[in-house]
Amino acid sequence: MEAGSSSFPSMAPPMFDGENYQAWVVKMIAYMEGCDLWEVLENDYEVAPLHENPTMNQIKYYKEMTTRKAKVKSCLFATVSPTIFTRIMRYGSAKAIWDFLKSEYEID
Repeated sequence: MEAGSSSFPSMAPPMFDGENYQAWVVKMIAYMEGCDLWEVLENDYEVAPLHENPTMNQIKYYKEMTTRKAKVKSCLFATVSPTIFTRIMRYGSAKAIWDFLKSEYEID
């Protein structure tokens, strides 16, 4: 990193292969918080469609919100083994993926 740079260092996301789910969740939450994406998954907001003749600010906001949702989903796809990926690829949202993984792998 350059001297005086305050950017967050690039770190590899934690991988999940079906083992040690509880540890992976803690690492994944910390990773997504560091990428400023955790609240996207936690809040699971809906992005309202743009109305006719949107302003530039509305377009920018819409693009940012839809992109952030896609980043979280992509992050989840990238952090699981190929076997788990084939089980989660059908889910349409990051929240649905997160909930599925929790229901399948969390130990009470």
